[in-house]
Amino acid sequence: MHDVDRLFREYHAPLVRYLTRRLGDRDWAEEVAQETFLRALRQDGLRNERAWLFAVATNLVRDGARQESRRRRHLELLRAEAEAAPRMVESPDSAMERAEDAAAARRALEQLAERDREALLMREEGLSYPEIAEALGLSVGSMGTTLARARRRLVVAFEGLRVGGLEG
Repeated sequence: MHDVDRLFREYHAPLVRYLTRRLGDRDWAEEVAQETFLRALRQDGLRNERAWLFAVATNLVRDGARQESRRRRHLELLRAEAEAAPRMVESPDSAMERAEDAAAARRALEQLAERDREALLMREEGLSYPEIAEALGLSVGSMGTTLARARRRLVVAFEGLRVGGLEG
């Protein structure tokens, strides 16, 4: 049994941030985090708590693929409705540009392969290469290359979306 309070205090916020970025829904992220911590309570002798928590959370997200698919279809419908609506202002102000950039970044992230997306989000949460490798079942030696390629793919996807958005 682990020091439950310490485990929760130390890892709850970064885990929920990772899951929120991964899922796009803070409430859902909180639910997955809660289930992750419940499973941690049942474990004895976790070798690397942070990597274990992120791996379990990632697997829970994968297990919920059907729910995510339904959510994405719903978001696509909302996005299509928003794009079909006439624009109130011809030249967007900086707040609108930031919102569009954030939406484009989210769509670019969604276009990445699942492993690339998860590696980038885990790194953004401050996980080390060994922790990410353990959570994703990769070798530590491949993490630098994996993350560099994922970053390049994200930039290309983002730029493609921004160029496409500017032409539209």
